[in-house]
Amino acid sequence: MDQRTLAYINLFAVLGALPELCRLSPEAQAYIRNQTVSVGFDVKGGPAGTLFFENGACRMEEGADKCTVRIPVGSCEKFNRIIDGKATPIPTRGLTKIGFLTGPFTKLTDLLTRYLRPSEEDLKDERFFDMSTRLMFHLIVSAVAQIANEDEVGRVSASYIVDGKIRVAIAGGPAAYLEAKDHRLTAVHEDTDTPFSVMEFCDMHLARQLFDGKVNAVTCVGTGQVRMGGMISQVDNVNRILDRVSLYLA
Repeated sequence: MDQRTLAYINLFAVLGALPELCRLSPEAQAYIRNQTVSVGFDVKGGPAGTLFFENGACRMEEGADKCTVRIPVGSCEKFNRIIDGKATPIPTRGLTKIGFLTGPFTKLTDLLTRYLRPSEEDLKDERFFDMSTRLMFHLIVSAVAQIANEDEVGRVSASYIVDGKIRVAIAGGPAAYLEAKDHRLTAVHEDTDTPFSVMEFCDMHLARQLFDGKVNAVTCVGTGQVRMGGMISQVDNVNRILDRVSLYLA
């Protein structure tokens, strides 16, 4: 596992799931209601990105130049320890907003952790299950893009992916797509009606079993529980990258 790739995943896939959490969860929206703050992480030798919070909504952009709270991190390894709760982030800009970091921001990340690392008891609640699975879906789509662009093995698979959109969806649930251009992938968290290829899981429960490693994806393709169509070489190489997601998110 490459620490630099993990840093990209932690910023753009794990923290990158906060916009979706704020869209789906009234509890998350309440934490940042009446807040207008932007938190930027600038990792030396790694990623830079900013989370913008405004009156209950959140979005993420690359770069850390326009943030009100700037958190420089000395290495990818240290950033990964911060995400694991083993190191403390220290801002160099926006010290008057420390209360946001220790209050609403911490509450948001704690809530996200609960949904991304749920207990078996949590998953018995159907509403919790649905929210958790939706967030996992968006996290995994983002992680595939980061592994394709940054991980040495992932880049090999990405080198065989032709330009175009790969639609990834759960029937009756969320949809997103991966935009392939010049052998790099960008995760876009909305549906598309112009895909080159499609990978669709038959329902939320199957998707959850796949995300948790409880069923085999190849077997599910054979039984028709995972539908693939269009340019199969695109999907095949995305599947190869998908196999590496569990290595980073374990």
